[in-house]
Amino acid sequence: MNINFTKYSLIYYVISVILIVASVVCLSVFGLKFGIEFTGGSNMQIEFTDSRPSNEQISKQLEELKLGDIIIQPTGQKGAILQFKGVDEAVHQQMLTKINELSKSEEKSFQFIGPSVGQELKNKTQIAIVMVLLAITIYIAFAFRKVSRPVASWKYGITSLIALFHDILIPLGVFAVLGKLYNVEITIPIIAALLTVLGFSVHDTIVIFDRIRENILRKGMGQFEENVNLSLNQTIGRSLSTVFSTLIPLFTMYLFGGETLKYFSLALIIGITAGAYSSIFIASTLLVTWRKLDERR
Repeated sequence: MNINFTKYSLIYYVISVILIVASVVCLSVFGLKFGIEFTGGSNMQIEFTDSRPSNEQISKQLEELKLGDIIIQPTGQKGAILQFKGVDEAVHQQMLTKINELSKSEEKSFQFIGPSVGQELKNKTQIAIVMVLLAITIYIAFAFRKVSRPVASWKYGITSLIALFHDILIPLGVFAVLGKLYNVEITIPIIAALLTVLGFSVHDTIVIFDRIRENILRKGMGQFEENVNLSLNQTIGRSLSTVFSTLIPLFTMYLFGGETLKYFSLALIIGITAGAYSSIFIASTLLVTWRKLDERR
């Protein structure tokens, strides 16, 4: 029994628009909280020998060093990560002394990144994402040049680009909320996760588009909507099994991988789930909607 996926396209669009608008509002109101890799500053990871003091106790202990706003994130049972403005080695050593006066501890790592380096990295990250999106669009338009009818090949590229924006905006909106509520920052691993989402999502979309191309070449142009529904029915089992088999280890990483992998895996979980939804319910149905608009004109 074949499912008529495109019949409910309006419902898919409404769900996606709600999610995208909510993400854009969160990004506009809260913004993204970037890590010191992008803003510059210092990062210190410490492990307490005894019980870990509260965040308020640590902040009060370091107050006289005038470090500005200190972000403190507990890790594990006795660890903590402190993020603050850039300091020299003298202040760094004073901090260690102060913390040890509060409770005996061991420094695991200390990192300092200058503001100019952070800004350069942010610019390069933005350029990298734009280049990836552009390259993917051009590739899809080129790959589908032989099926320029009844839908132009460049429209495959544009619809996949719309789906990719959908897949990136939703996790960014979630991280804007997490940044506001829990001081979760956008770090290099999270950027890597988002780029991975782009690749994963477009791969799933291309599988469906490729089946549409095969059906058009095999059966002729015929009814384009019928070809799209047939292609979705033929590929949905593969798409869902791929997504579920990927999400299982990601949930394991999120639950048991520790603080370092927690938000990296969360970004992948949200992005891959959004990508599976957009590949099946958005990208292909957009082609059908675009075709119907062209017919009306």
